[in-house]
Amino acid sequence: MYAIEVENLVKRYGNFEAVRGISFKVKRGEIFAFLGPNGAGKTTTVHVLTTLLRLTSGKAIVAGHDVVKEPIEVRKKIGIVFQDPSLDRELTAYENMYIHGRIYGLDGNELKEKIEKLLRFVELWNFRNKPVKTFSGGMQRRLEIARSLLHEPEILFLDEPTIGLDPQTRTHIWEYIKAMKEEHNMTIFLTTHYMDEAEQLADRIAIIDHGKIIAEGTAEGLKKLVGNDVISLKLEAPEKLKCLKSDFIKGCKLLSGNRVHLEVENAAEALPKLFLLAQKEGVKILEVTYHRPTLNDVFLHLTGREIREERGESTLKMIARMRLRR
Repeated sequence: MYAIEVENLVKRYGNFEAVRGISFKVKRGEIFAFLGPNGAGKTTTVHVLTTLLRLTSGKAIVAGHDVVKEPIEVRKKIGIVFQDPSLDRELTAYENMYIHGRIYGLDGNELKEKIEKLLRFVELWNFRNKPVKTFSGGMQRRLEIARSLLHEPEILFLDEPTIGLDPQTRTHIWEYIKAMKEEHNMTIFLTTHYMDEAEQLADRIAIIDHGKIIAEGTAEGLKKLVGNDVISLKLEAPEKLKCLKSDFIKGCKLLSGNRVHLEVENAAEALPKLFLLAQKEGVKILEVTYHRPTLNDVFLHLTGREIREERGESTLKMIARMRLRR
């Protein structure tokens, strides 16, 4: 029933705990998204599940095999598109596909037919003999997705598959991901810090922050954690930036850029009361917007900060140095 089962997974780099005892299950045939800011532990988790990193403690079963005890069997059942490009830029698209297929034991007409089918699927057949170094970022990403499907994996891992791509290309990648699931009933494990990507693609979402899963469910189910309408204010003076208090305000958070994030039951009814309250408090409102809850509001509700606020570069560099030394 489950394609992935994780129990109390911990991964440490020295004294730094990148993944802090997470547990979750991924059903067969679903798209499961890890949503969180950079440095939250998403890529580390993927590397453990794909046997590239050894877990510190806990247990992980992928496609029915233990990632520690049966890594070779796991690798036979999975495909992966890494966050960083992994194509040979000097080779052509066809040559990249051919070499990858041979590594998985494919040959002859079977390999040729699969290469053609997949390159047509990602609309790169007409560019098969072009060097990868001439491809755009979106074309390279599509080629990596095609390459990952050559051996028909049970589970496909996509680590930030659309990072750095323009909105139109991102949308095309989303279409390919949806098509893969529909055509092959494939289990897809997706990491992203794009809220719209998780919402558009995932059947279920786990929000991860500082190495811990802080919420899990469908996009709509997660939004119900906030429940209320959301009002965002921009105030005139930083020294007057404070949370406004009243019975109709169900939640309040201070944000950067002289902004205040409010949760109310009904935004249309609350706005007139809010202006009167601000006038009473001597606070001048420069801008006001309101909307139904988003996944960013869920993250803000749970952590007190926005998902766009990424972990400091110093922490990321520290992890990179630890990996390099290893």
